[in-house]
Amino acid sequence: MALQDAILAALTTGEYSGYDLAKSFDVTVANFWTATPQQLYRELDKMQEAGLIVARTVEQEKRPNKRMYTLTEAGRTALRDFASRSPKPTAIRDELLVQVEAMDTETAPAVRANVQRMLEASEAKLERYEKRREYLLAGRTENAFLADGVSIGSYLTLTRGIAFEAENVRWCEFVLAAVPE
Repeated sequence: MALQDAILAALTTGEYSGYDLAKSFDVTVANFWTATPQQLYRELDKMQEAGLIVARTVEQEKRPNKRMYTLTEAGRTALRDFASRSPKPTAIRDELLVQVEAMDTETAPAVRANVQRMLEASEAKLERYEKRREYLLAGRTENAFLADGVSIGSYLTLTRGIAFEAENVRWCEFVLAAVPE
């Protein structure tokens, strides 16, 4: 999957500035795709040149002007094409897992500290994702929300992110219990 596909997916919910898109990534697609703001802006320029999105300039008085991006029909078609392709199998590439694999008595304290940091980061993400879930549900049950059919894709990917971070927390706690201080 390319960053372009993640941006196209994010733009299905409406018009965004590059800044808003970066913030949206932190809330919506961050549980399955990451990108720096610089990467987003470069990709937005490429996508505009390719005709997948269109930008309009919004003039602001006390701030720099901003560009607002929306999908074009070509962008919607590209997203449909992407959505209909068979995905590649997921491959884990995790630096921390390599550190744990290579750990010995000498490196155990440093690896343990890295696992502790991952635990804290995963707990923070899990908390953010749970708040987003509560916001999306807005007091409804999950079944009622899913029956409504609005933002179902965002909700389903969010539940995957929740499960992923909950497993990260469980695994980190397991490693911390197994590796002596």
